[in-house]
Amino acid sequence: MTNLTPITDNDLHAYVDGQIDAERRALIEAHLATNPEMADTVASYRAQRVALHEAFDSILSEPLPASMVRRPAFRWVDTATRIAAALILIVLGGAGGWLLRGEAVQPAQVAAIAAPPAGDPFPTWARVAHVVYLPEVRRAVEVKADDATLVPWLAKRVGTPISAPDLKASGFQLQGGRLIPGESKPAAQFLYQDDAGRRVTLYVRHGDTGDRKTGFLFDDADGVGVYYWIDGDRGYALAGDLDRDTLRKVAMQAYEHMAY
Repeated sequence: MTNLTPITDNDLHAYVDGQIDAERRALIEAHLATNPEMADTVASYRAQRVALHEAFDSILSEPLPASMVRRPAFRWVDTATRIAAALILIVLGGAGGWLLRGEAVQPAQVAAIAAPPAGDPFPTWARVAHVVYLPEVRRAVEVKADDATLVPWLAKRVGTPISAPDLKASGFQLQGGRLIPGESKPAAQFLYQDDAGRRVTLYVRHGDTGDRKTGFLFDDADGVGVYYWIDGDRGYALAGDLDRDTLRKVAMQAYEHMAY
């Protein structure tokens, strides 16, 4: 036994926790019998272990809060949109990641990889991004709403001043946001949720609009509605599977916020 390595503090913790082999245990116990200081240390570790169990064991057995286990209603869209969602996932996992890092993949290549179905591409991109991230619970956003860096970070990456509108009057609370691919450059997505677990997402991008001037437009596919508008070189789209009147109310609130 004298050839074994010296007893360390980690050994004493393992001894107290019962996570040590028999040979090492015997060596430690022999030292404890002749070393009062080490014995006092072990006694303090045991007392601390007991105190921690008394303080927190009851919490471990508590059920999770409903807000942590509740899943929002979710329904996949039609085959065409499902294909587009899969293509955007490819962008997120591969070429899109390179695009967001400013590497060698060119914007035109990324647009070709993830081209959405025919029609106005802007609301389709917003809808597909909504569908891709809607099922996420634990990783619904990259940066949470209470992180002060959320909006400045997204504004810097998107390349234009942006803000996250306050939608509390419509019952929706900002959860956070993430950076996602647009047609040829990064875009931002803000996630909102109400007390019933329903979610809407606001898609914001800079450029890729052709400097179009649009009013407040609506696009719908398989129950996922999108209200969208373009202001110069910035585009906004609010997506959700709410009824049209409710979605319009929320989108109007976002629209009015962005107008000032």
